Amino acid sequence: MKKNDLLTGFCDEIGFNGEGIFHIEGTTFFVPYCLRGELVTFKVLKIKKGIGYGKVESILEKSPDRTEPNCNVFSKCGGCQLLHANYDCQLNIKKQTVKNAFKKICGLDINIDSVYHGENIYGYRNKLQLPVREQNGRVKVGFFRENSHDVVEIDSCAIQPSWATEIIKIIKNFVDGKKVTAYNETTKKGLIRHVVVREIDNKFIVTVVANGDKIMGVNRLIEALLQKFSDLSVYLNVNKKDDNIIFGDRFVLLYGNGKIAISEFGINYEVGPQSFVQVNTEVKNLLYQKVVEFADIGGDYVVIDGYSGAGVLTAMLSKKAKKAYGVEIIKEAVDSANKLAKDNGLSDKMESICAPCEDILPDLIEREAKNGNKTVLVLDPPRKGVELNVLLSALKCKPDKIIYVACSPQSLARDIGVLTDNLQVEDNKITGLNKTPNPVYELTSVSLFDLFPHTKHIESLAVLRKI
Repeated sequence: MKKNDLLTGFCDEIGFNGEGIFHIEGTTFFVPYCLRGELVTFKVLKIKKGIGYGKVESILEKSPDRTEPNCNVFSKCGGCQLLHANYDCQLNIKKQTVKNAFKKICGLDINIDSVYHGENIYGYRNKLQLPVREQNGRVKVGFFRENSHDVVEIDSCAIQPSWATEIIKIIKNFVDGKKVTAYNETTKKGLIRHVVVREIDNKFIVTVVANGDKIMGVNRLIEALLQKFSDLSVYLNVNKKDDNIIFGDRFVLLYGNGKIAISEFGINYEVGPQSFVQVNTEVKNLLYQKVVEFADIGGDYVVIDGYSGAGVLTAMLSKKAKKAYGVEIIKEAVDSANKLAKDNGLSDKMESICAPCEDILPDLIEREAKNGNKTVLVLDPPRKGVELNVLLSALKCKPDKIIYVACSPQSLARDIGVLTDNLQVEDNKITGLNKTPNPVYELTSVSLFDLFPHTKHIESLAVLRKI
């Protein structure tokens, strides 16, 4: 077998990234957009040391779970990996992905207690992120092709609301390549790099990321947006760096008050252009409610909320606890959390700390334990998971409960493996499975929340109890 060969085989299972897995003549092939049980002919793109990657050429026997994607750029843009599967199949794939991660990474056979999802599995995203590029002499507005910076042009998107179609049209009309130019990654010239939009309750923040300090004719853009969206703020973000990070450090408010005011869970708060907000509001609300329910705290508990963002969940927990600490690295988010606490009369019960979790959480956990407080540790880390020294501090100080919200099943399984002693740690490194675990915590519950229908992503909620 070699590159460009055509191979035919049955798809045996689905991988962590939603791709089909084939075992042919001792080689494991990963082929996107296949479903379990399908007979597929695929082209070999790469093969080395028993691992290969392929591209579907034809599907000879289709799964009954296969459906026709309602998107004309599916498999071209990098947004959705599972749009070819019906929704029940997608949920089963994600459920099995989490179970497989636990089994393979930390040796745990787990049960999934519940899989929560919203009523809206299309048009659910409250955030739109559009790269704008000059490529091959043309302005392109759309999404990046998977694993590349080639822009796939779009007019609409199945998982974006109808307002996104209007935004895309307006941006295409504004960035004409003449008066307003698009950024070229090769020459490092051109002005507009990205447009990022956040929408909540029909209130919009539009941030134009530019390779310059000003945008000529920007009032024309604002006027076009105002014809469609009345509650609007517009920012210029200046990013002249040659890197893959979307936002630069400087935001300039061009129009509006710059914030979106929100009221939910009996809490009033504001978000800005950098605030982290889950992209699926409906399922996020389910998730937060379940975190509070599973934490099951009373007035004699202190809650430590790691990776706390703008402080909404911290505030929800503080209403039931003796006190809640929120730890967050982004200053804008901490400022928002402090304002939230003040506006909602929670300043005496909620404290926000601006610092990396790995710098603060170990001492904070230890201090509260020494003070004799019952403690619940809530962890909602980025995709890379929780730093090992934070996990080891938790094992040392033993909070009564640990609630872990994860966007990566693999990071979750690794970290739960440490907390349950299923993974062995030596010299501050994970060295493998522990053959004789002596756990401090037991995993009592794992639930899934599908914030990202039609994609490979799934949010997990794990609950650990001190033994």
